[in-house]
Amino acid sequence: MISPNQLLPLSINYLKTLTVKYPDRSVGSEGNLEATRFFRDKLTSFDWKAEIQEFDAIDWKDGGATLNVDGTIFNVQVSPYSTACSVTAPLTGVSNMNELETGNLRDKIIFLHGEIAEEQLMPKNFVFYNPESHQKIISLLENSGAKALICATGRNAALAGGVYPFPLIEDGDFNIPSVYMTEEEGQSLLKYMGQEAILHSVSERIPSAGYNVSGKKGKDGAERIVVTAHIDSKKGSPGAIDNATGVVILLLLAEMLTDYSGGKQIELVAFNGEDYFSVPGQMAYIKANHNQFSNILLNINIDGAGYKEEGSFFSYFDLPDEIRTKCNDTLKKHPELLEGPQWPQGDHSIFIQSGIPAIAVSSQWFIENIDSQDITHTPKDNIDIVDCSKLVDIAFVLNELIRNV
Repeated sequence: MISPNQLLPLSINYLKTLTVKYPDRSVGSEGNLEATRFFRDKLTSFDWKAEIQEFDAIDWKDGGATLNVDGTIFNVQVSPYSTACSVTAPLTGVSNMNELETGNLRDKIIFLHGEIAEEQLMPKNFVFYNPESHQKIISLLENSGAKALICATGRNAALAGGVYPFPLIEDGDFNIPSVYMTEEEGQSLLKYMGQEAILHSVSERIPSAGYNVSGKKGKDGAERIVVTAHIDSKKGSPGAIDNATGVVILLLLAEMLTDYSGGKQIELVAFNGEDYFSVPGQMAYIKANHNQFSNILLNINIDGAGYKEEGSFFSYFDLPDEIRTKCNDTLKKHPELLEGPQWPQGDHSIFIQSGIPAIAVSSQWFIENIDSQDITHTPKDNIDIVDCSKLVDIAFVLNELIRNV
């Protein structure tokens, strides 16, 4: 049997490949395509039956933006996947829904700030979580006749990760040009409402493709244990704990389960698109598994694992008593691995919504600080914050649990 000492250098090498060799794994990018090929080739080398699901995607290039009002230059950033623009128009401020509904916004540059810009708007075609209030804001903006949007935002770690400021709109299906700035910069801009602004942004949507990659082993047609982690990262971030570490654990499991011959079918899935506006990989998986979710016994989803501080959380969702008991018995042998609270921000949600029991694996520190952390989706999410020995520990526990189930 392979030992932790043998797996540790492998986990380090895998993590370096994903975060250093392919630091941009945003969907549609060359790094993303190379990372999925790397994962597929590794599965094949461990004698897994590898499959891919292809989907259309867009890569995005950010050329920067400038905002000039009455000779004053403001610091703005292009909203991810926005269309480009070169616009001169009056500024008008919108801070709440009433102002958006009743304001004269046609041929204006709308400045969104305050209450209406407190949390990131979910993309138009994001189906798993899309509040009615977000949909209404998007609809009103699209029908406003505005020439462009400027958004002043703060922090919104639960929806947008650790970035400051966060892009209020991150949606390749939304076609009003958009830029964003800090709340402090927004306070300075407020006194210029009604004046003409010159907004120039350079942004390019590039048609591309993406792939889910899965590997299967075990008895065809049997109940499935599906272990998942998303391979994509947010543009501008190496995505170490979000979520290269999850993919590393999948690869360690692929090697540890090479000899698996049990009565279940084990499926390892590298989802592609969890950090992308339209979650195309998840939608492709659901389509490919139409009427086949009923034979999934358990989902294990890994996201945010391996942070260098504190332990690891295993969070349970609707586990049958027998599986819960086996999980608890396994975790008792590893005091650094703990049962954690439930959290919805991950790919386990698509299984839970289909009535499938799930275990979500993450870092204790990350889950306890998910609403305030400033790491994910930023350059801080790099290899330096990862303890690879934690990845090996998680892989060993999951190997034992899968074989016992």
